[in-house]
Amino acid sequence: MLPLATALILLLPKQGVLVTGKSLGAVRLGMTPAQVQTLWGTRFGRCRGCAQPTWYFNYRRFHPEGAAVRFRRGHVDAVWTLWSPPGWRTRSGMKLGVPALEVNVRFGALVTIQCGSYRALILTRGDVTTSFYVYGQKLWGFGLGRPGSTPCR
Repeated sequence: MLPLATALILLLPKQGVLVTGKSLGAVRLGMTPAQVQTLWGTRFGRCRGCAQPTWYFNYRRFHPEGAAVRFRRGHVDAVWTLWSPPGWRTRSGMKLGVPALEVNVRFGALVTIQCGSYRALILTRGDVTTSFYVYGQKLWGFGLGRPGSTPCR
């Protein structure tokens, strides 16, 4: 049996799945903090300089790979990967690290937002915007947020 602390670390999926317009690593927009903790555990860092409560779930302390969740009015309003955690993919199997062109092949021409040294290719359906983060011409990460909010993290 694993010690409790180890078991909690393992709740953040090692191979998270993006379901376009629905969830990232099983976290959906609108979830409560308690629902996120049930899925991903209680081992997270809190952003001290963020305007809204933001939690960082890193696989290892002080290493930036993992995922983050931001809350507004007590509910998830954004969720995204941190850096480029290996094994994360879309439901259809597109993995982080593939050439960025593959995003457009699978989803068509997407709106591009420049975010400093990387860019976000965004797809909005209904009340959810899915972001595909591109760095160095490779798919670097995923995110979900509300339409009209910045995809830059």
